[in-house]
Amino acid sequence: MEQTYKSRKNSGNKLSNKELELLSSAFTLSDMEIFIFPELFYPLVISNIMSPILWEWAKDPWFKGIEKRSVNYRVNRIKQYIIDNTVFNLDLDTWGLTTKEREMNRFKDFVDVDALKQSNALFGYEGDKYYFSIDIRRHFGLDQYDTDAIPYWKTETIEAMMAFKNKPEYNLGAGECVSLVTLYAAAMFVIGKIPLEKIFLLATPLHSQGFIAEKEGFLTNNRRLVTKKMWFNATELSAKARRAIENEKITIVSHNTGYIHTFYDEASISEEYFHQFKDLFTDFLKTPFSFEIFVNYIRTKPEFWDCFQYKHIRNGKDCYIDFKTIYRYQLNSKNSLASDSKNALFDEMDPRDFHAMPDNEKILINTFENYLEENPNDDFATIKEHFYSMYIPKGCSKMDNLFDEIHKYINVIPRLPDSNKQYIKEEILNIKAEMSREEIISYVRSKQETIEAANFALYVYRDMDNIDLEPFMKAAFERNPVSIEALKGKSIAEIHEIILNLPNKSIYSEGRLAQPDEVWNFQSGNGLEKCVLFLNVVNALRN
Repeated sequence: MEQTYKSRKNSGNKLSNKELELLSSAFTLSDMEIFIFPELFYPLVISNIMSPILWEWAKDPWFKGIEKRSVNYRVNRIKQYIIDNTVFNLDLDTWGLTTKEREMNRFKDFVDVDALKQSNALFGYEGDKYYFSIDIRRHFGLDQYDTDAIPYWKTETIEAMMAFKNKPEYNLGAGECVSLVTLYAAAMFVIGKIPLEKIFLLATPLHSQGFIAEKEGFLTNNRRLVTKKMWFNATELSAKARRAIENEKITIVSHNTGYIHTFYDEASISEEYFHQFKDLFTDFLKTPFSFEIFVNYIRTKPEFWDCFQYKHIRNGKDCYIDFKTIYRYQLNSKNSLASDSKNALFDEMDPRDFHAMPDNEKILINTFENYLEENPNDDFATIKEHFYSMYIPKGCSKMDNLFDEIHKYINVIPRLPDSNKQYIKEEILNIKAEMSREEIISYVRSKQETIEAANFALYVYRDMDNIDLEPFMKAAFERNPVSIEALKGKSIAEIHEIILNLPNKSIYSEGRLAQPDEVWNFQSGNGLEKCVLFLNVVNALRN
């Protein structure tokens, strides 16, 4: 497949059909479009960086003095702001539905359709064990529609995300996983002053996450942030972040130098940066075995709780408590058996939950804890052998595979795109954290003719004075079904009246344009946007 496009706004040059399909996708940015056109993934980050919204965020007192603080402080401050100002949204109503047949026909000249079915959730891929067991169509609410129906899950720009506050059922901004990962990346750059070179975007068939290559690494997962320590704490939050990485292939890694895609033989990402990322990310996903790891892991396996007990000295006397009771208390406590706060946890417990004598049908785990403290350098095989040399009650024979599962838990191997690609070396969009918004916009515009990422960023940004109008109109008339469905059955006069009475304000600034369904969803648009919305609805209903 031809993978590199020189689809810039050349004076008087007619865009080819392939260029039109690619460039029009920059306005709708559906999950399937980003999968087919990964070159649009990072330009959305650049578009958000150019948006005035992020630069207004940076002025919030919440971020006062942030540039002088540590990386940990900066990323956590930004995380909390995103949590406080957005919600995750993946409903079927916001952007409407299309069909498998229609989308496969769109993309047949770009990618092998059979391979697409095996790699994308919308075309037949059923994902990991979790999604397969619950039926992916039922999980996403698609079981109420014909089996050919698939959603237009469109990645929202920061403007569209914040415009959700215009909808009666929302009081915060909203977006799906790709929207949130690109928002995080842009916010880390604009507010956190983290260089783009250290921010990577990851896409699997069912999810998108970000990796910030600072310190030990930070993984962004929807609105949340996962540190390396959190990756191994076996909480519900880390389990959600783990699910895609543990069970799915990473189809795209995107970076400001380019991207690498599991489908395509060519990669535009810097080979050096990709290998740096691969090493850092692989290291993030593994950790040495410890008692803390063991206790955290067992907490996720209730079938093993009856196998263990812990000895604690209370009021100068030995007493014993089973893991089931310990984890019940942990559920509502900031303290944990897996940390130095375990004594504080025991102090919170009702004395009646302790036993004066050990239960001979449970493993006294203190022995194992002491062994690990005294032999911190033992390899995993030796640790495993020592554990199984201990007394294992008959009722706990199901633990035969326990350490094999723990080994996989502490040594996650990401299924990244094969690095054996043809790397295309091109000029890099070199945006620096010390640049102002005006300098960044001017720089991106100046590179439109020489760097494709700059050109794509201007399309995603809706910089109408510097891009072709035709791709915008193609997207408007082909991929905006929600407004059409909402106004179905109305007369042309009624449609005109309804649209005319919408508030006369665009969700975009500075001469940029919203698509028809953005105008309709957020019930606001300028005169030109209303005109395009009207034409789209009337044209569709007449046909």
